[in-house]
Amino acid sequence: MTLQHLQPLRGLQVQSLHRLARPSWICPSCRPNGPLSRRWNSSAQTKEKPFYVTTPIFYVNAAPHIGHLYCTVLADVVKRWQQINGREAYLCTGTDEHGMKIQRAAAKEGMEPKAFCDVNSEKFRSLTHDADISNDFFIRTTDADHKDAVAQFWLQLKHAQLGLYKGTHEGWYCVSDECFYPADLVRPSIVPQTGKKIMVSVESDNEVEWVKEETWFFPLTKYKDALLKFYDENPDWVKPANRMQEVRDWVENHLEDLSVTRPVSRLNWGVSDPEDPSQTIYVWVDALINYITKTGYGSKWRSPTEDMGIWPADLHIIGKDILRFHAIYWPALLLALGLPPAKGILCHNHWTMSNRKMSKSLGNVVNPVFALQRWDVDPLRYFLMRNGNFSKDMSYSNDIISAIYGKELQANIGNLFYRIAKPKSAAGWSTEKAVDASNSGAFKELDTIKGKEEYAQFFSLESVLARAPDAFSNEMKDYNTSGAIREVYELLRETNRFITDTQPWVLAKQTQPLSPVLLNWTIHRSAEALRIAAILLQPMMPGKMKRLLDEMGVQPTRRTVAYAKPEADDAYGTANETKSNHDRANKHLTLFPPMASGDVSDAEVLQQLQAYLGAKAAKSKMNQMVELLAMEARMGEAQVAKLLETDLPMEQTPPNDPN
Repeated sequence: MTLQHLQPLRGLQVQSLHRLARPSWICPSCRPNGPLSRRWNSSAQTKEKPFYVTTPIFYVNAAPHIGHLYCTVLADVVKRWQQINGREAYLCTGTDEHGMKIQRAAAKEGMEPKAFCDVNSEKFRSLTHDADISNDFFIRTTDADHKDAVAQFWLQLKHAQLGLYKGTHEGWYCVSDECFYPADLVRPSIVPQTGKKIMVSVESDNEVEWVKEETWFFPLTKYKDALLKFYDENPDWVKPANRMQEVRDWVENHLEDLSVTRPVSRLNWGVSDPEDPSQTIYVWVDALINYITKTGYGSKWRSPTEDMGIWPADLHIIGKDILRFHAIYWPALLLALGLPPAKGILCHNHWTMSNRKMSKSLGNVVNPVFALQRWDVDPLRYFLMRNGNFSKDMSYSNDIISAIYGKELQANIGNLFYRIAKPKSAAGWSTEKAVDASNSGAFKELDTIKGKEEYAQFFSLESVLARAPDAFSNEMKDYNTSGAIREVYELLRETNRFITDTQPWVLAKQTQPLSPVLLNWTIHRSAEALRIAAILLQPMMPGKMKRLLDEMGVQPTRRTVAYAKPEADDAYGTANETKSNHDRANKHLTLFPPMASGDVSDAEVLQQLQAYLGAKAAKSKMNQMVELLAMEARMGEAQVAKLLETDLPMEQTPPNDPN
């Protein structure tokens, strides 16, 4: 492999690789007013409750992976979609820092648990910033306000009508999953490397150990009828439907009372029972309470008779491996206190690497920080939302990303933008002229030619343009980002076809009476498609779409879904000036600049960067400084430092993945 493969990466924009400031594309009327200490007060306002979406809080026993990034971006897209629909919205994410898994991981590193958590939690917080996540809260279970909320929830739970009881528990416990498993969900296995016989969970394939200890129990079995009734009344509560059926099957066939403490002698890293310091509260009870901590539970409300602020959550977004905790344990715990469960759960699948399970031993784990740096923030967000689905595991592949980037972003969006809004300076059109023509009523002249076969191509975009906004919105109602993106892709593909068929560059040179009107009509309809697509894609690509809308002259207050329909905006457009075409001349300044080839793995890209810099350094210190300055100018100083310090495993990516 040669240095030539690195040229696209070296051309990345500085801005795209720097951590982004908080997004500024939301119209002022859609923004929350201040931090959440400003929480919504139902007694003071009559508008609907703000939308509240959550991610799981992520374990800090290891660094973030691509699945964490996907889940967080999905939640961010859901939040941003609500905002451009005119609804106030909040997003909560964070880290889960208690439990035996953390205690053992910290001990293995020779660190105190809190110091270990501080280091790893910051990696997750940093990732949210790097990925332009507009979270309102980043909660840590070691935060004082959360521990207070857990203690208050625990005391309420302990003294509820169907509260806790003390007893002796013995069963199969999985440290990796932080839960007990019934005997019928455990099977024997053998460790391949040692031949040691072990027992593992049927669900997760992780090792379990037999434990006998005195604990407090939550009488989960007594909530069986209440849970089933709740599911009956809310049949679409868990999406997709097959996951809802899994939940019902578990409640009907595997329900057991839940051991909700661990002896301090075995687990001391967690929140202690305020009334029984010999017991540590079960990490999952501790973790689930995070969803109400930031709504003000414990500090501003404790019962449903009080103003619960933004609770209940409108949507919990989770991975399939933690469905039982969120769809069975969590609603039962809330029902015990008379509190309403979340309004819905969205359960996604896992990511594989080129259709192979990601594994450190295989060396094919995707580093999300490097992926953001390599592909740029918005293109990677677009890929994750485009290829994400809820029916099967999803495949991450640099080949796939590269193909999508070239076809859908560079060609279908970027090139269309430059064809329509920033044509070559010699072209005889501009979006400003086209919008002015529409406003002046010039297009009424075309009424006489509608229906004539020789002019059919000029009206061939209308049906797609009319249906795309509603089709996109319908997909987003089901949180189907992949389906929504497909609708925009088809709209823009049709628009590219429309431009090719109508040939505005030919119309601009013609002298027939209708030619100027047809030219402006062609540009206006194409610009409308591009404007609508950019508004709708804001949640997926906030930075890129802001730039596109800025350069099309769309006012910030006209970027909501209400304006995402034909003829909804009569005050946008820019003149076709020579200076506006500067970025066309430099491919690295375009909306979607060249990127590294997809057949080069992340590790290979990194190795080539290091080798290239090393070769320069071998000549002289001055050469090294010159090359460093050049790289920093292209990519940003902080990002060059990160790239050169990154220690990535080699990916086992087939060079010609057909997918």
